[in-house]
Amino acid sequence: MANRSRAAKVLAALLISMTVGAIVLLALGNNAPAAGPFCLSSYYRLNSIENALLSQSPQISTRWNRIEVYYSQTKAGNIEQLASLAGLSSPEDLNCHFVVCNDLGGQDGQIQSTAKWQNQWSAIPGRDWYGTGRTIRVCVINAPPSSKPTEYQLKRTDSLVEMLARKFNISQTSVYYPADWR
Repeated sequence: MANRSRAAKVLAALLISMTVGAIVLLALGNNAPAAGPFCLSSYYRLNSIENALLSQSPQISTRWNRIEVYYSQTKAGNIEQLASLAGLSSPEDLNCHFVVCNDLGGQDGQIQSTAKWQNQWSAIPGRDWYGTGRTIRVCVINAPPSSKPTEYQLKRTDSLVEMLARKFNISQTSVYYPADWR
């Protein structure tokens, strides 16, 4: 009889401690990863980088030899909004391969692949970019100097670049970030 009473007390203490722990984790869940302990569910709610790398056309390992990360020069956006702001008739005309959203236009850290990536097409050099046809362009939604990329954008972009570099055997000397990236 005493064992049942003790088992009931232990079970009650366990349930209370688990409930308190869950509440604490949920309260910490809105912190950025660099802010310390946080709930991983808010980070893992994003699409996987592996899924973002998928394309409709075959990916040839020697197709790409360089990666360029640049800012959109907008405070908000996603593929559709960037195309509209640029005066393009369709999001398919956007001149990059990936867009990394902030919380204004898409989920913070969400990676969207464009039609250029889906079809494995080159970005077209223009007035603000003079890269080669073998450069993967990653657009990060941000308008410096008034703002900085979010922690999610930094971590997800770094992970995306690392995975692209590994998949296409691109050396770190051929990866270009904005001057004020960190």
